[in-house]
Amino acid sequence: MNESVYNELLSLVSPLMKKKDTQMRTAICPHERLTATLRFLATGQPYECLKYSTRISPQSLGQIIPDTCVALYKVLQKYIKFSNSTEKWKEISNYPHCIGAMDGKHIDIIPPRNSGSYYFNYKGMVLLAIVDANYRFLLVDFGTNGRVSDGSVLQNTRLYEKLVEKNLHIPPPDDVTENFKNVLYVFVADDAFPLTTEILKPFRQAFLNSAKKEAYS
Repeated sequence: MNESVYNELLSLVSPLMKKKDTQMRTAICPHERLTATLRFLATGQPYECLKYSTRISPQSLGQIIPDTCVALYKVLQKYIKFSNSTEKWKEISNYPHCIGAMDGKHIDIIPPRNSGSYYFNYKGMVLLAIVDANYRFLLVDFGTNGRVSDGSVLQNTRLYEKLVEKNLHIPPPDDVTENFKNVLYVFVADDAFPLTTEILKPFRQAFLNSAKKEAYS
């Protein structure tokens, strides 16, 4: 993150994070709150370690970081815009007729109280995201248990329901070139996801095609 992007982000969240000074102490400013939160999100360091680089007590960090994350969500959610029409999908499409790339990421968490063995795999929760060719997020889903595969995470989302119901308004197949006709619009993903008419695994398929050519040559 460069300085201009950080300053823009700070200007967005500052009104939601600014606290009043008291007679006992000066309030921690939005700049310090945001930098501490971004450092935590980037490194995953525990509060006990962050206190040395932020000069903020672990007790305060335990309140500041969740509050700042809520503020970030409020100001940034408008930038995540999922397409709801055929025309918008066509605007996004890249890599002939690719309308997004999806993948999952395990996020470390502190297990909730009284959760028993539900989080004993130490993988936290799964963040599922779909991005376009310019690294812009189209959809984000978070909250599924970490021991679940990416494919199963997808099946627990509203996106998958819409895929099954054919309600995503994905454009119908059309021609790319004279020799490349009736091509589907698809999401690209890795082997953790199911292969469907809307989800393609291009790298694996390219590898299999190459292997077949070598076998027959």
